[in-house]
Amino acid sequence: MSNATGLIHALVLDGAGGATELDWAGVLAWKPEHGTLWLNLDYTAADVSDWLVEHAKVEDLTRDALIEHDPRPRAVLHTDDLFVVLRGINQNHGAEPEDMISIRVHAEPARIITLRHRGSRSVTSVAAELRAKKGPRSAGELLGTLIDRVVDHIVMRVDTLADDIAAAEERVLSDTRGELRTALAELRRRALALRRFLGPQREGLTRLVSIAPPWIETKQRERISESAEHMSRAIEELETARDRAAVTQEELASRLTEQTNQRLYVLSLITAVFLPLGFVCALLGVNVGGIPLKDESWAFWALCGAFIVGVGAQLWFFRKRGWL
Repeated sequence: MSNATGLIHALVLDGAGGATELDWAGVLAWKPEHGTLWLNLDYTAADVSDWLVEHAKVEDLTRDALIEHDPRPRAVLHTDDLFVVLRGINQNHGAEPEDMISIRVHAEPARIITLRHRGSRSVTSVAAELRAKKGPRSAGELLGTLIDRVVDHIVMRVDTLADDIAAAEERVLSDTRGELRTALAELRRRALALRRFLGPQREGLTRLVSIAPPWIETKQRERISESAEHMSRAIEELETARDRAAVTQEELASRLTEQTNQRLYVLSLITAVFLPLGFVCALLGVNVGGIPLKDESWAFWALCGAFIVGVGAQLWFFRKRGWL
């Protein structure tokens, strides 16, 4: 099997932080006494499904869950084997982080099979550490490290989202343009998209702590428990960020409404001042005979004076009523 048919990498842990890379022939020849085997596969490859049943001896029900199109994050224990589905942040070039990556894990005491389609930096970083002889030393530590990396990237993404919303809150005080309203709507959409997947993942990690099989050591159980706690805090922060975005949107809408009302109020006052003046000017401007004082040189200035007095009287009346 080559990359084109589903094998991304196969590593045998040496128990000291390093690993030996295997090709597909080496995978077929592997035995538990050789060391813990970590297989990373592309579940969309045509022959992965058959290999899981025929060679890995995975039950049909578990195989179907491993290659399911869009599985819900969860953790299930079957005898000593674990089935775990994780959601990780999509950090591939050109992708939206909220379009999360599905990582499926079938863990046994001496073998861990991970399946994914799109690249995951969490998985890649763990493999890189093993190649550098600074990685996990057992199946339990490998599972705990992988979960830890997935949760770390989620926490960083949630923190970034919270910082963006905080920056938008500050901008509301000085900027009410359409760009800010659009940015707030996008941040709120991202928070909702993350919350959709991370809620079940918190439940899955919490359950994993309680059902962890004996081959996962106490130290690794504690590490998984800590990751579950970090996930819970990330979701709480996400919910807070979502609520802050909603409140900021409401504040922005309130400020926009207030500004609109103030402008309409000013226009109303201007209209009230000039409406009588416009009426008089329109009346005197009619092209018919009988307009008084039309031949008097002082009549124009008298009319201007009357207008000034009238405007002054209107302004005094507006101020007395508290309209100005």
